[in-house]
Amino acid sequence: MTERIVTNTSPLLALTKMRILDAVGKLPFEFVCPAEVETEILVGANQGYDVKIPVWLHILPLSSALSPLAMASLDVGEAAVIGLALEQNIKMVCIDELKGRRAALAVGLKVVGSLGLLGKAKTLGLIAEAKPFIEKAILAGIYYDESLIGNFLKSLGE
Repeated sequence: MTERIVTNTSPLLALTKMRILDAVGKLPFEFVCPAEVETEILVGANQGYDVKIPVWLHILPLSSALSPLAMASLDVGEAAVIGLALEQNIKMVCIDELKGRRAALAVGLKVVGSLGLLGKAKTLGLIAEAKPFIEKAILAGIYYDESLIGNFLKSLGE
C-alpha cells in the first residue's frame, strides 16, 4: 500500500517555484490535502499567483470542524492538514512553516517539507541534482535558512 501524505499550501508553492511538481508527483506517495488547502490555492491563482492544484493531489474534506485550539495558534491550512491527517489516520504531513511543523510533531505526526520531497526525488533518481531547484525557489522569493540548505545539500552529496 502506498504511503499517504497530507500536504499544506506552502510546500506546493515552493515546489511550483522550483518547477519540480511533475517529479514530486512521481514519488511513491499518495498526496492528499484538505479542501481548505485547495481553497488557498484557488484564491492565490485567482489573485494572479503562479500556483495550481497538481493532477496528482487528491482533495479530501474534513468530516468535523477545525479545532478552536488549533485555529488559535495555526493558520487554517495548517490546522486542516493536521486535522485531516488525524481523522484519516495518515502518519505524515508536508508542512514548511515552523509553527505548523511543531504542532504536527506534538500530536505524533511525521513531518516532511518541500526540501524533504526534493531530497526524496534525488535519492530515487527522479532528478540529478537538488541545488538548481533550491536556487530557483530562492530566486522566486522562497526563504530557506542558509545552514539548513548547506546541511541538506551535504546530506545529498552536493
